[in-house]
Amino acid sequence: MTKRPWTRSSWTRNSWQRDVRIFAIGGGAGVLAGALLAGILIWHYAPVAGPGAQLRAEESDALDHGLASIDAPHAPAPAGTSGKATTPGPTNANPVIGPAPGDVRELVDRDLEIPVEGVGPNELVRSFADKRDGRHHEAIDILAPRSTPVKAVEGGTIARLFFSQAGGTTVYQFDPSGRYCYYYAHLEGYAPGLKEGDAVRKGQVLGYVGTSGNAPKNTPHLHFAVFRLTADRHWWEGTALDPYDILR
Repeated sequence: MTKRPWTRSSWTRNSWQRDVRIFAIGGGAGVLAGALLAGILIWHYAPVAGPGAQLRAEESDALDHGLASIDAPHAPAPAGTSGKATTPGPTNANPVIGPAPGDVRELVDRDLEIPVEGVGPNELVRSFADKRDGRHHEAIDILAPRSTPVKAVEGGTIARLFFSQAGGTTVYQFDPSGRYCYYYAHLEGYAPGLKEGDAVRKGQVLGYVGTSGNAPKNTPHLHFAVFRLTADRHWWEGTALDPYDILR
């Protein structure tokens, strides 16, 4: 066989073809890497279907809908002192929503139980509209010794058991009508056997007072919130109501 003589033009042509192949292979690998990276970013940041979808917001916290608490490293004012927290405490990402007197009256008429065992109405301190790190509290803090039982304010259903960096160990409970949600946060732990979907009765122990989440570690307390659910009945969103007016 006659060997084809080497020429500069043939070397240039072969080199060009080789460079095209390398470029094509490299470009294809780049496209695949880009697609993989985009997929990872979408998976990480996109909302996830299901009841926990909004809780990425809660862990920066709040969430969780605006009702998950974040406690700054300061203690709330003890009950019976000034009536308000003297330093920033649990905060909420949502502004205080206008009063809902009809909802408050309805819940007052139900004679809800104070959710911390051994605490009387006169020991409650109003803090719903307090500013906490520039945000409204939209809840009530009930101080009590660590491990004091936390009880269901009325019957209903356990909608969600959740742990977040801010609220710590929390319980979301729907009322019997499915129109309101009760939120118990910073628990030391759950009552044995408690699980999502459980029907609970008024006064049933749900957990215990603690300092989980971002609560001050030397100030055990229950962060308790009440909100009227939206039509979608998502356990993480609704219109906040002042627990002080309801429990007093």
